[in-house]
Amino acid sequence: MTDVEETLLPGVGARHDFTTTEGQRLGVIVHRTGVRELLIYGQDDPDACAHTLRLEGDNLRVLVELLGGTQIVERLANLQYSVEGLAIDWLSLPANSASIGTTLGSTAMRTRTGVSIVAVLRGEATIPSPEPDLVFEAHDVAVVVGTPEGILQADAILQQE
Repeated sequence: MTDVEETLLPGVGARHDFTTTEGQRLGVIVHRTGVRELLIYGQDDPDACAHTLRLEGDNLRVLVELLGGTQIVERLANLQYSVEGLAIDWLSLPANSASIGTTLGSTAMRTRTGVSIVAVLRGEATIPSPEPDLVFEAHDVAVVVGTPEGILQADAILQQE
């Protein structure tokens, strides 16, 4: 497996660098805003960036899809068939949800339903492993994992006006 070096960039996000099997050094800066920059380092100086490509919005989604990113999501969705009793779903918060403006922790979702919220999709951004102090906003999409029954209960909680 390829080693990936992570460097935190205070106020910006993080940079992830690796070297391909052919010896080319590549990197990706993940901005806190969701923007990504693809870095191609020079062959002569592996610390000097020869090319930078800024990716956001549709351009980023297309590149991720071409590189097989959607296959990961599909595999996660199909995981419920290989792990009996496990389901994964995407639950939307409508504009009139009583959960809007409240924190994830205050919903006591895991305690009440046994369901874990593993990510929140907000507009163009993804919030993986959200903290309990995350405040829900209208049209957030909660990515949840749990039993099918628990997911139905979680959806009812998020849909409640």
